[in-house]
Amino acid sequence: MIRTQRLAAGVCALLAALAAGMVFPAGAVADETTATAPKVDLVIDVSGSMRAKDIDGQSRMAAAKQAFNEVLDATPEEVQLGIRTLGANYPGDDRRTGCKDTAQLYPVGPLDRTEAKTAVATLTPTGWTPIGPALLKAADDLDGGEGSKRIVLISDGEDTCAPLDPCEVAREIAAKGIGLTIDTLGLVPNTKLRQQLSCIAEATGGTFTSVEHTDELTDKVNQLVDRAADPVVTPVATTGAEQCAKAPTLKSGLYNDREEFGQQRWYRVDVEPGQELRASVSVSADRAVNPSYGVLLRAVTANGREIVRGEAAGNGRTDVVSTGLRYPKKESDDEDTATAEAVCLQVTHSFSAGSGVKSTPGLPLELTVDVVDGPSASSDVASFGLGRGWWLLGALILTGFLAGLVWGWLSRWRVAVWRTN
Repeated sequence: MIRTQRLAAGVCALLAALAAGMVFPAGAVADETTATAPKVDLVIDVSGSMRAKDIDGQSRMAAAKQAFNEVLDATPEEVQLGIRTLGANYPGDDRRTGCKDTAQLYPVGPLDRTEAKTAVATLTPTGWTPIGPALLKAADDLDGGEGSKRIVLISDGEDTCAPLDPCEVAREIAAKGIGLTIDTLGLVPNTKLRQQLSCIAEATGGTFTSVEHTDELTDKVNQLVDRAADPVVTPVATTGAEQCAKAPTLKSGLYNDREEFGQQRWYRVDVEPGQELRASVSVSADRAVNPSYGVLLRAVTANGREIVRGEAAGNGRTDVVSTGLRYPKKESDDEDTATAEAVCLQVTHSFSAGSGVKSTPGLPLELTVDVVDGPSASSDVASFGLGRGWWLLGALILTGFLAGLVWGWLSRWRVAVWRTN
């Protein structure tokens, strides 16, 4: 009897141990996943100016709510998302109190879409615009964990709580080295707001976007939330030269630089036979610029002969303009003479500064370089810019020629029959 009870107790203990062994590792995995999960804190301006009805016939607050609801529906499961407000609670005139008006509307963590939407629905334009204090609190919201951290700030007015300069706050956050990026979106921004939000974003390697329509706001916030889930790639700072001979040699990677108005930047890339160079460049307008703009990316030989180019241009208001190119280098038949070719990349943009706008520092430039294995056979290499498509073009030309001959013969035959009758 005693032995039976002891045996039963031992079996129960063994089963309990096995159950614990199955549960605790799963918990450990869950904790590890949480620690590396990407985090996003949406910081929304709920100051009194958000009542203005100038976004698609509705108020700025209504546009923001609509965009938030769509963003919440599209947020990836792995992203931990929170919402912080500024100017949402204090309607009075006391500046000292108004500049403390920032609160966590929805805590950063696994997203309950229904709960988050309910919280957003309660927002009403109320008070001040304490951007600086809100950024400091948002940085605390994202504290901890090893995943990417991103603040998305949406505001329709500049900070009203100086001397706590939000641009200095952003620099302070960047100096902590916690890998936090601040992206800013300006709703119908004026020049002063554009400058302030651009400065905040630039301090942490983020982006500034001007928004005047609801769908633009939705698309941009969705893009930034999705970007938080992507692996973090930090651009490498480089300085292009004024001529190809003095240009820095770059390997595959992401690089950033600055290019002043009317300036050109040169970079070098070594391309082995059988490899393909893929390059793209984006130039950001982080200040007021004139409406006509363009960017040119050229690949040239060391002797100055142009190989291929990519260009983009427009007329209107934009924040970023991008273009790219591809250059496959044919494999060499003689292994003894198969050496790398130095390809020079030239970047030129045609942005021009508006009246009274500083020309220095230059506009932010981001260059992506990728050298990959090229086409598997020499016949795959681009021919007249068509690659294998020249076979299709030749077939279409031959088909058109034969069709013309047949149609001509039929026409002559019909005319001959008509004359005979």
